[in-house]
Amino acid sequence: MAPKILTTFHSPVSLPHRLPHFNPKFLKFYSKPTSIFCKFKQSEKTPEPQLSVSIPEVGGTGAASTTPGEQFLERQKAFEAAKLIMKEAKKKRREKDKVMKMKSTVVCCYGCGAPLQTSNQEVPGYVEPDTYELKKRHRQLRTVLCGRCKLLSHGHMITAVGGNGGYPGGKQFVSADELREKLSHLRYEKALIVKLVDIVDFNGSYLARVRDIVGANPIILVVTKVDLLPRETDLNCVGDWVAEATTKKKLNVMSIHLTSSKSLVGIAGVISEIQKEKKGRDVYILGAANVGKSAFINALLKMMGERDPAAAAARKYRPIQSAVPGTTLGPIQIDAFLGGGKLFDTPGVHLHHRQAAVVHSEDLPVLAPRSRLRGQPFPNAKVASENGLAQKIETNGLNGFSLFWGGLVRIDVLKVLPETSLTFYGPKALQIHIVPTDEADAFYQKELGVVLTPPTGREGAKDWRGLGIVRELQIKFEDAERAASDVAISGLGWISVVPVSKSARKEVMFLEETEKELHLGVHVPKPVEIFVRTPLPVGKAGSESYQYRELTEKEEELRPKWHF
Repeated sequence: MAPKILTTFHSPVSLPHRLPHFNPKFLKFYSKPTSIFCKFKQSEKTPEPQLSVSIPEVGGTGAASTTPGEQFLERQKAFEAAKLIMKEAKKKRREKDKVMKMKSTVVCCYGCGAPLQTSNQEVPGYVEPDTYELKKRHRQLRTVLCGRCKLLSHGHMITAVGGNGGYPGGKQFVSADELREKLSHLRYEKALIVKLVDIVDFNGSYLARVRDIVGANPIILVVTKVDLLPRETDLNCVGDWVAEATTKKKLNVMSIHLTSSKSLVGIAGVISEIQKEKKGRDVYILGAANVGKSAFINALLKMMGERDPAAAAARKYRPIQSAVPGTTLGPIQIDAFLGGGKLFDTPGVHLHHRQAAVVHSEDLPVLAPRSRLRGQPFPNAKVASENGLAQKIETNGLNGFSLFWGGLVRIDVLKVLPETSLTFYGPKALQIHIVPTDEADAFYQKELGVVLTPPTGREGAKDWRGLGIVRELQIKFEDAERAASDVAISGLGWISVVPVSKSARKEVMFLEETEKELHLGVHVPKPVEIFVRTPLPVGKAGSESYQYRELTEKEEELRPKWHF
């Protein structure tokens, strides 16, 4: 059909000066704007443009110029394409709303986030049928705690996550990949992310690829468990060290906060930052498994509850705290703000490269330090005298010896200075043993599960994968009196390498250039990762030897500010 050209007049119709019959109503009627449509038809000989005909570009003169019909058809095709795109977008939005509506209709345990159910007593989220019906009748299902959470609150170790970062032993009801999938929607939402990192396992719990989960949402970095650092640690040095490490990882964060959920250090600063940056958005607490998210939320609600009645009411039904990594199995909504936005506790991100992913569930509590760390230095005169190795160590230092950190780590000292010392920072339950390197293999086979634990017991040793990764480290240093590097073991702790121990510094006056390198061989279970990093400034010695780096104006502007 030929296109129609429409012409519209929006002015009053002009009337003749002399009317044979004067009618005021007639004038009043025609005093309003009236639209008149004039239709003009093109010649019927013009062929109707077809959809399959290619449309020439607009422009040209003579025979090359586009006809009005072709221009109209081009506009129609663009309009139809836009309609199709809008239709697809609406379809995706409806599907997303449908999923979110289904999720909102499923009532979950307020302690762990698992959906409530009455069919299987062994599965998380189980509630007695009578209790479930009673609470449902009174619309109080959101106040129900499942059976697993009740056991966890009384100290029972009940694992629930397995595979790809989960646990090889114990009960496994959900996979680590399924839990990670529950966080995938964050990249499409406008939210404020509070990312937690454990200072004892900074590298292992950092979540370097967190942007794949949260997208472009702003991030507040919270460093937890600073109360576990050795005494006389200067938190100013630690804050600068964390800011430097975060800048090197190229993760754009708004601010850094050093906190302790136990002593409430730094919690007020996090609350102030959240209230400043929330702007009506939901707040998600995100971090690796067992990084302390539930404890942090409880500390947050405790301090907020002093002034905010909504947070005080939310404390009654707060998430369960447990030593078992993977306590939280689903997002837990907490109505902690009087204004817009909710607070969400999320399932921990289980990482396959941490020690928790390889040990049996019964040995998980051993990996979590419960009190302030105290470095265990080697050479250790007491240990050396007990093993009859005092004379050998005094002569040649640690060269030719192997140190076992429980059954999880073996350090072969290949080439170091006679005065070099290694200091172990980690759980006190892990004992350290030293033997000559040529006897290390036989010692490990004999004592695994007995003296070298975890794994615990001969039965646990039978299923143990062994120390499948061997990495040779070449550590260079400039100043012999400062720690050269930290060797961090993912999910466990770190080993500080000092070229010349404090007790031997008076005797060592200078070092040749060829000697400024230390060689170590590190054995860990597969796939646990080993990180060589700048020394974390802990204790009095670390604070005294820490050097602040001079920053340019641009670096000063881009670098995140830290608080405690």
